[in-house]
Amino acid sequence: MARAPVRHLALVKTATFAACHFVLAFTLAWLLTGSIALAGLLALVEPLVNTVAYFVHEQVWQLVRAAKPAPVKPSPPLPLC
Repeated sequence: MARAPVRHLALVKTATFAACHFVLAFTLAWLLTGSIALAGLLALVEPLVNTVAYFVHEQVWQLVRAAKPAPVKPSPPLPLC
């Protein structure tokens, strides 16, 4: 049996995670609100907002990584007496 390419597995993993996320978000929203319509709306909107937040989070971390720390000046030697 041939092994699936890594990219294919990553796409399958992403799709199954998205499906799991949707089901959990829908179920929790339905239990909290009692409304199937509102639960469906929240289950669709929340992952979209979460995706944008993740993108912004990654951009901030890229800025943090790109920032160079200020050079540390060596301390003058202490007197020996």
